[in-house]
Amino acid sequence: MELVQRRIVDPKMLKLIRGWLRAGVMEQGAFSETLTGTPQGGVISPLLANIYLHELDRKWQETNQKWGKLVRYADDGVMVCKSESEAQKALRWIRTEMAELGLRLHPEKTRIVHLRRRGIDFLGCHLRMGCSQQYRRWYLYRWPSQRSMKRIRARIKEITQIQHSGRKKLEEVIEELNPILRGWGEYFRTGNAAHKFTHIDAYVRKRLVIFQNRRRSRNSPTWAREFDYAWYQKLNVVRLMGNIRYPEAANAA
Repeated sequence: MELVQRRIVDPKMLKLIRGWLRAGVMEQGAFSETLTGTPQGGVISPLLANIYLHELDRKWQETNQKWGKLVRYADDGVMVCKSESEAQKALRWIRTEMAELGLRLHPEKTRIVHLRRRGIDFLGCHLRMGCSQQYRRWYLYRWPSQRSMKRIRARIKEITQIQHSGRKKLEEVIEELNPILRGWGEYFRTGNAAHKFTHIDAYVRKRLVIFQNRRRSRNSPTWAREFDYAWYQKLNVVRLMGNIRYPEAANAA
């Protein structure tokens, strides 16, 4: 709270934050007190993480930015260094500073990776260096991570579940799908997501065809003749492919 008070002076807001920190958590119907920190997934957690870890950002800029660049979003971060030796120094420094703040790095998520050999996942994206065959230069490529792909497919499947077919029209399903597809596409459209977008477009079409077929109680494989691509094109479904905006060439390495 000492760091929070440096940024917030409103006594009512400080009282609310203290109450939030002492509120406890419910897990499977059982209540438990929170002695330290904030509940995982709490809506106030990103705000408090940014305030608390701002000290880490400030010290890095003042003393060690020569080793690399720290990119942080709430409690998730990546350190970009030019060499493995600099990465090792940066990791040791961060571990020490985090310990002074009463925090520790996640043992399974913390590792040193050479981006030309192996990618990393950060904020829903998979990041990896790749050599352009056209320009013969190395670029940082970015596309939706496997976890992000799994989540969007699960959401699409949930909306187009067969159980809904008896009480929902196809137009209603599409109306529910479109904002999700539009938002997901806007988030990833500035990367190299063309292949992933094509995959999700095909999955949406498949799920809508299955939905409409089940709604009409048809089990014959001949349903594909009626619900072909021409039928799908007439639907008012948000298409992801065609909305890619590639990164600037300034990302070249």
